[in-house]
Amino acid sequence: MNQPATAKLSLRTLAWLLGGLAMFGPFSIDTIFPAFAHMGVELGADKVAMQQTISVYLLAYALMSVVHGPLSDAVGRRKVIIGGLIVFTLASVGCALSRDLPTLLAFRALQGLSAGVGLIVGRALIRDVLHGHDAQRLMSQVSMIFGVAPAIAPIIGGWILGWGHWSAIFWFLVGFSLLLLLAVWIALPETHPPEARLSLAPRRLLRDYVAIFVNPRFQRLAAAGTFNFGALFLYIASAPAFVLDLLRLNERQFGWFFVPMIGGMMLGAYTSGRTAGKISGARLANIGFACCGVSAVINVLYNVFVPVPSIPWAVMPMALGSFGIALVFPILTLAVLDMYPRQRGSASSLQAFTSLVMNALIAGLLSPLLSHHGLHLALGAATFTLLGWLFWRWETSAGQYVPACQVEAAALEPTDRL
Repeated sequence: MNQPATAKLSLRTLAWLLGGLAMFGPFSIDTIFPAFAHMGVELGADKVAMQQTISVYLLAYALMSVVHGPLSDAVGRRKVIIGGLIVFTLASVGCALSRDLPTLLAFRALQGLSAGVGLIVGRALIRDVLHGHDAQRLMSQVSMIFGVAPAIAPIIGGWILGWGHWSAIFWFLVGFSLLLLLAVWIALPETHPPEARLSLAPRRLLRDYVAIFVNPRFQRLAAAGTFNFGALFLYIASAPAFVLDLLRLNERQFGWFFVPMIGGMMLGAYTSGRTAGKISGARLANIGFACCGVSAVINVLYNVFVPVPSIPWAVMPMALGSFGIALVFPILTLAVLDMYPRQRGSASSLQAFTSLVMNALIAGLLSPLLSHHGLHLALGAATFTLLGWLFWRWETSAGQYVPACQVEAAALEPTDRL
């Protein structure tokens, strides 16, 4: 299982590998959206009950996210990623074989427990090998590749549903995770050497988490990212109702919603990577939040004056909003990781936990309440955008934001393990 420490891997290959690892989380959510109605009929579940397949997955994801990072700090990044992929594969097999809702929910929870390794450990891995603008560029490249998943996942799900039973969607996830497992086994080196690893003692782990969580700066950065992305995730979690009921499209037309949204996200990630070192992180984040704000205002006004939303106008504001989110994300994430150079896994885990708990609440509580009316969704998303900007404004006014390129290189402990 161990890869030689001297193994070399190009940054482009690493970006594709980490992007693929980050994909299987969104694939687990979005691929089954077109099958909700079919699954509900066969499993005897209404729309609210089917929504729990998302919230249960996200809650399990959030709970386990606080373990993935510290575990990778203690035993290495590669072992944790491989272990997570194996569990996810087995859980997907269980989902495919489920014939009642409780069994499906149990295996969905198991999927959630394992799905975070790619995204959470991958962020720490990036900071293991790069810092400053180089880290921003690689983070943006991974985000651009990762951004494809929510766009193509429901389209793939619709195609699979047109060809066969809804369980075939989970067999697709089995194949995808096996492919990733093979790629990681062959190509991914260990970037966190034994001499840099930390103890996994529960008391020390709890102490570290408390210290990170009570840090006011961590709270501001985590809240800014969580609320800003929450505006987009409200629509993602509401996709079945938004696409099928409000836009009156069919199961094979989810692309009308996801493609513009993810197109904006990929363009934002590309812009972030290209501007690294040319525009300061704070300025780029301000531009991103401005795009999100304009998107929110346009979306609310559209739904006020157009009671019955239709394509393409109903989805265009989300393209601008996702563009802004993609500009903001690398800046906030790297700022959090740079606060704790020896505990990057723990910092990444706690940041992810904060976001995932909010996403689970959005999927389980807010989405069922707001997804019946376009204006309600628009107002909810605008509220999240405003909250995210207010926390970012608090961070910048506190005068503690430091661009990654200005952080002491020695404190960041950059390595060249690829």
